[in-house]
Amino acid sequence: MLFKSYDPLKGKKLEILDAKGNITNTKLEPSIDKEILLTMYKTMSLGRHADIKAMQYQRQGRMLTYAPNRGQEAAQVGAMSALSDVDWLVPAFREMNAMLYRGVTLEQIYLYWYGNEWGSHFDEGVRVLPVNIIIGSQINHGAGLAYASKLLGKGEVTVAVIGDGGTSHGEFYEGLNFAAVYDAPLVVLIQNNHYAISTPRHKATKAKTLAQKATAFGIPGIQVDGNDVLAMHVAMKEAVEHARSGKGPVLIEAVTYRLGPHTTSDDPTIYREDEEVKAWELKDPMIRFKKYLIDKGYWSAEEDEALDQDNQKVVTETFKKVETSGPSKLEDIFRFTYQDMTPALREQYEDIKSFLNEGGK
Repeated sequence: MLFKSYDPLKGKKLEILDAKGNITNTKLEPSIDKEILLTMYKTMSLGRHADIKAMQYQRQGRMLTYAPNRGQEAAQVGAMSALSDVDWLVPAFREMNAMLYRGVTLEQIYLYWYGNEWGSHFDEGVRVLPVNIIIGSQINHGAGLAYASKLLGKGEVTVAVIGDGGTSHGEFYEGLNFAAVYDAPLVVLIQNNHYAISTPRHKATKAKTLAQKATAFGIPGIQVDGNDVLAMHVAMKEAVEHARSGKGPVLIEAVTYRLGPHTTSDDPTIYREDEEVKAWELKDPMIRFKKYLIDKGYWSAEEDEALDQDNQKVVTETFKKVETSGPSKLEDIFRFTYQDMTPALREQYEDIKSFLNEGGK
């Protein structure tokens, strides 16, 4: 069992694919079908292109504040590839790649960051909750969703995602404690990208690892190389099996790195050195996964170049469509919080509508 072999209290971190794309643990290398591996890589590639362009669109004044994902593709896609169709994803706000893999379209993701409420309206059957900006509260959402699944005997597992900074919020502890007490089928994935905006992880907690916080809840925890897509798949697969079998939650810490700013409102050069960023660029999850696929004979440099060109076209055309969508209707901002607008929401809606009709005076 991985959780016993890789005890975070003993400083053991799961790695299968190293920074150079070589297998370091052949016994743990997962047997994943070629087509699934390629889908994983293509999703990561699309996410990388969409992320870079989103930064450009925001700088051009064509998109609202955006939270970059570059460098965290493997932590997200590797984890999502281990889920079944019935499982749920409860994201925070930096999970573009995870959402893409689980069926949310790039158009819907772009609509959200463009400021259109319909960016939170996913297709039927897509088991992903909307983006959650309030840090930490998604753990409570995930715990509730997982507990409901248990009560109804649905056999679903919920994966809630949080950043390293979010583990200092009370909701992280409250949600996990609730899920642990009631053996809810919840997996909490921490994307430890080393910074909570400008606060480095070592200033946010004295714990040597974030995975070891699982001990306080009486649940398994494991620290994983978050830039290793194979290790993330293996860790999440075992965690999901554990949760689905009725044994309760699991905590996974994916050690990764945010190559870009916290959001487009942030300047990371103020609080971290260029040398640090360059060192992590050598650990880029895209580089190592591509080499792994080429070594297996599943991919080639020529196919990669063609994929880049296709992705550029898809991203550009998608955003053109988003830009022509226009802003949300005023009512949309209020009417999707509940199935029916509450009296308080209805009053707020009428007030702001009157205010705008009077010229905002």
